[in-house]
Amino acid sequence: MEEKDKKFNFKEFVRSLKPMTKFFKTQKKNFAIAITCTILATTIGAFWGYLCGAVIDSAIKGLYDKSFIYLLLNVLCLLVSESMYVFATYYFSKAQIAIARTLGYETYKKSMNLPAYAFEEMSSGKIINIVTQDTEIVIGSLETIIGIASSLFTCLGIYIYILINSYVIAMELAVITICFAITAIFYTKLTKKLKDKRKQENDKFTSLANETIRGIREIKTLGIKGNLLNNSQGMIRTMYKTSMDECKVNRDYRLSSSFFYIILENVTLLLAVIMLARHNLSATFFVSLTYYMYRFLNLFNNINYLTNTMTSLTVSFNRITDIIENKKYKDVVFGDKEIEDIKGILEFKGVTFGYPNEDIILENFSIKFEPNKKIAIVGASGGGKTTLFNLITRLFEPIEGEILLDKINIKDLTEENLRKHISIIRQDPFLFNRSIKENFTILKEDIKLETIREYCKKACIDEYIMSLPDKYDTILGEGGVNLSGGQKQRLAIARTLLKQSKIILFDEATSALDNESQEYIKESIDELAKDHTVIIVAHRLSTIIDSDLIYVIKNGKCIAKGDHKKLMDGCKYYRNLYKKEDTVE
Repeated sequence: MEEKDKKFNFKEFVRSLKPMTKFFKTQKKNFAIAITCTILATTIGAFWGYLCGAVIDSAIKGLYDKSFIYLLLNVLCLLVSESMYVFATYYFSKAQIAIARTLGYETYKKSMNLPAYAFEEMSSGKIINIVTQDTEIVIGSLETIIGIASSLFTCLGIYIYILINSYVIAMELAVITICFAITAIFYTKLTKKLKDKRKQENDKFTSLANETIRGIREIKTLGIKGNLLNNSQGMIRTMYKTSMDECKVNRDYRLSSSFFYIILENVTLLLAVIMLARHNLSATFFVSLTYYMYRFLNLFNNINYLTNTMTSLTVSFNRITDIIENKKYKDVVFGDKEIEDIKGILEFKGVTFGYPNEDIILENFSIKFEPNKKIAIVGASGGGKTTLFNLITRLFEPIEGEILLDKINIKDLTEENLRKHISIIRQDPFLFNRSIKENFTILKEDIKLETIREYCKKACIDEYIMSLPDKYDTILGEGGVNLSGGQKQRLAIARTLLKQSKIILFDEATSALDNESQEYIKESIDELAKDHTVIIVAHRLSTIIDSDLIYVIKNGKCIAKGDHKKLMDGCKYYRNLYKKEDTVE
């Protein structure tokens, strides 16, 4: 999802808050208390200037008892006001912490429900930053915005007080405030563009850092560390330039703000002095005005801070709503049917499919996989073999046609039921950066170590694990980086066996194994094929020649099927593939 270069639109922003209301509603009690305390604090605190003026005016007139009473009232107002601010901050914090955690979880959860092709268009860095940084920015901005809103409320009350006492000073304050607000809006638009750009560059750098950590071994052995460092330097230079441009805009904005501060403070005081000299102002109002002046100066600071806050909030909020609302990508929708006593018959009926923005790979494709057999799919690279697995597991959806499991369209199955019955072991399996044991307990929390070892023995990996110092408590590292390719695949096979799925897909799953381990795994597959539907995608035909049935795929079509002997005799394309491999070996 590309970042949209939009100007900040308040009405549009308010409308876009709708998907967030469900998170706010869970904390409405804390927000209500916090807002009430804030309004009380600012309202009571607004009397501070007037009471200070009354204290000084009474003292000048020799009314010391009255002056002392005003002073006590002023102290009481300050105590109550500060206490209310403390409670407001506490309840805001409670609400923020709860919403931040929920919003972070929901964004993370929603990202997991995006279709597979969304992750091909979005960088991992962008998704990571949205889930971690942007959610914190959105929630962290709430207290600031509500605090500024209460400050505006207080200044409105003060402005009415000033208007009642002097419409001339009130008009002067209004003109300068409006001019400052126009200036703030202008600089906000400039800052918004720069923040958008900086976010995009930061996403790229996070992706690079993520890839570097996960692929550090390949990076070192390929000798490309220098190239990646050069790439990172280029990204950092771009981020530096964007940050400096943003810094310059903020500098100019602060200079403009300082100009308005000086004008507001000095022109207002000048008018007040002139009017006081002409006896058009009371001493109480003059003194209170000097205090209230700093309220308006603080309002200018708040407007300044609000523009930065709203800009950051808008950028982050748009990125989060892109995930939560999922306006660009359709959610993967599952049905409500479940298969309990599964037979394991898998069938493609008239399936047409092509990856987004690519040519059609499968067209009116039909094929049937029978249970309790070892079935292989062979063909040249790019012919559509792995695509079949992507469709079976619903990582992608057919454009036309349907895929049936025991005569039920897999779209009609619940997600849990589909995942329960179908497992896949890929050429480069993913392992969690946890202990070996935890890579199994993540599937089944109450599984015993003895049971885990049984599955690992079947996959010929138990002996190696038991030779490690920490045995099954060994931490695997990012993506199983501490294991060899063959060890990762054997561990992934053992983990898949734990699921006890009826249909097991092997996507080149034995390609990285040595001959001895491969033979062990083939024995395990043969054993599984007795009561499972085992489907193997293979480039190395030598690993599947003993399959019960072999489908030959060419240009997205099934051109032949049979066992190895039948295909060698009757399929020239298969025979050429086999002879070519035999010649290479």
